[in-house]
Amino acid sequence: MAPDSAVGTNTILELKDLHTHFHTPEGVVRAVDGVTYSLKSGETLGVVGESGCGKSVTALSILNLVPQPPGRIFGDGILFEGRDLTKLEPKEMRAIRGNNIAMIFQEPMTSLNPVFTIGFQISEAVMLHQGLKKKEAMDRAAEMLDLVGIPLPRQRVREYPHQLSGGMRQRAMIAMALSCNPKILLADEPTTALDVTIQAQILDLMMKLKEEFGTAIVLITHDLGLVAETCERVVVMYAGKVVEEAPIKEIFGNPLHPYTQGLLGSVPTLEKDRSTGRVDRVRLQEIPGIVPSLNLLPSGCSFNPRCKDVMDKCHEQEPELKEVSPGHFVRCLLH
Repeated sequence: MAPDSAVGTNTILELKDLHTHFHTPEGVVRAVDGVTYSLKSGETLGVVGESGCGKSVTALSILNLVPQPPGRIFGDGILFEGRDLTKLEPKEMRAIRGNNIAMIFQEPMTSLNPVFTIGFQISEAVMLHQGLKKKEAMDRAAEMLDLVGIPLPRQRVREYPHQLSGGMRQRAMIAMALSCNPKILLADEPTTALDVTIQAQILDLMMKLKEEFGTAIVLITHDLGLVAETCERVVVMYAGKVVEEAPIKEIFGNPLHPYTQGLLGSVPTLEKDRSTGRVDRVRLQEIPGIVPSLNLLPSGCSFNPRCKDVMDKCHEQEPELKEVSPGHFVRCLLH
């Protein structure tokens, strides 16, 4: 489980009933549908769920990177250090984006500009937000590439994205996100394209940043092993909603929502046969069905078509997110 760390007592980020809807010819897609959660300074919060559950769109909404239209962001506010980001002018938002709040995007090739060098793209952010001169900013870019494990960093700063491998591009994105020592790092599947050794280096770097600068991290992932190793709290999302939130030990030791139980049951495990001493892999438990279309959600609880514990009232009544024990919230009529 994640080791205890110095998590601050002050809330640095708070989402209040956040909605992000997309208006399409087929209807309104409720990608984020009433998400509420908070992040404390120095905390690592895991956000987990299947593809299409709204994890990434929530992060993009925090930074106001959702195109409007067709998207529309509304709710009771996105508070960063008490300031409502939804009420800021574009210039004020640009001063925060990439400086106080940075994001590691899941697809580096679509996030990096193909016509500018890697060094230029990293140094541009440093010059804008940190006030460094061009040479100092390029030195900072090379230093960051070295920190994320890219060989020959002085050479790589002069290269373009297409000249780097997929793993190197991902590391360059991480270097760009970390270059301004942000207060909050939104990490969307930050180690997906990397081999195991580089994954460990990147996670170590993120944890070092957290310890040295008190950076709070929102780790968006489907890797529950990664969550167990690095996070203090976990938010589980399904069909645009938070269905469970709890400290890491509670989520793994006492999962309450059937969806959370299904996610944990899908993690590969090994068991040793006591009679033969042979170690066998246990068959994975699958969650039947697929995530429903977000513009055609079932009535009642969104998870009812796939739930092993479904009741008649689950088709009629939409459950609320309720606190069932200190810090443990669940959206389920069973509780």
